[in-house]
Amino acid sequence: MVRKAGSAETSRLRVDLSAIVANWQALRARHIGAVAAVVKADAYGLGARFVAPTLYAAGCRHFFVAHLSEALAIQRYLPGAMLAVLNGLAPGQADAFAANDLTAVLGSLAEIDRWTAEARKRGQRLPALLHVDTGMNRLGLDAGELQTLAADPGRLDGLDLRYVMTHLVASEIADDPANAAQRARFAAACAMLPPMPRSFANSSGIFLGPDYASDLARPGAALYGLNPTPGLANPMRQVLQLDCQVLQVREIAAGDSVGYNSTWRAKRASRIATVPLGYADGWPRAMGNRGHAIFDGARAPLVGRVSMDLTTYDVTDLPAVVPGVWLQVIGPGRTPDDIAADAGTNGYEVLTSLWTRYAREYVA
Repeated sequence: MVRKAGSAETSRLRVDLSAIVANWQALRARHIGAVAAVVKADAYGLGARFVAPTLYAAGCRHFFVAHLSEALAIQRYLPGAMLAVLNGLAPGQADAFAANDLTAVLGSLAEIDRWTAEARKRGQRLPALLHVDTGMNRLGLDAGELQTLAADPGRLDGLDLRYVMTHLVASEIADDPANAAQRARFAAACAMLPPMPRSFANSSGIFLGPDYASDLARPGAALYGLNPTPGLANPMRQVLQLDCQVLQVREIAAGDSVGYNSTWRAKRASRIATVPLGYADGWPRAMGNRGHAIFDGARAPLVGRVSMDLTTYDVTDLPAVVPGVWLQVIGPGRTPDDIAADAGTNGYEVLTSLWTRYAREYVA
């Protein structure tokens, strides 16, 4: 067990690295081509410094981040691996990319020109992915840029083209017609470009079947236990547990309120447990009066508003809850997807909102 520096031991986040590896291996077993690991946003809030080297040791050799700074933070732990930056090559970044052997994901003609200019300056071929937009309308070569590039493929001279990629819009909805439309657009785009390997499916895309397979899949959320098949049983293992220690238990009378603005009032004499968990820790403020924590297999409803540093639970029916015991707020029986459903968001936001005030434990 490895512990990362955190706050005092009143809240602790336990990350099961072996479960993340198991999820990557399960995804690799489902996909025909290679399977990368998306470790952007600090590995979805769980700690890229620990997650990326663990996956590398398990055999993963393709990694994706969003920002240059994220790549620089973990590059030393991934010798010889492809480390690609999804947000592209911004002006002024070419030298840092090349000096650190990073793979640029090029989503515009301007980015292509910046990277080929750096290749000419260095007198070497530089690694790149081409990003083609097939419907997301955020990043990626649009139809006009693709036509321009197809008419002048020499514009790519100096590049070591590793993959051409696109990003699925609605892969978590298996019968969404956008999936088939993007598949057709991607095939047409690839036919206009020099032959190169393809990267298509994200986490949910892997579960769309063989028509969405490619040379490299790019899962993120599924690695960290989020359900890539909403509406069906989650095929992934849960990878984290968040426990908070009870600071106080207060007895209140029927009619008394709890928390800011008195949004919850006791209908009976009640016992209220306060834990060191709030929106400054990434706990959704929208969870006020929603959801529950778990103690010894039983539920403790969350009551009152979530404040900056504290959250309150009704433990009237749990007499063993006293100051010093631990309530589980994320775990096997209370997943990030469950919390997201209560908070009106998605599991991605729940994970990436987890801040550093927790003491963290990493279990191999």
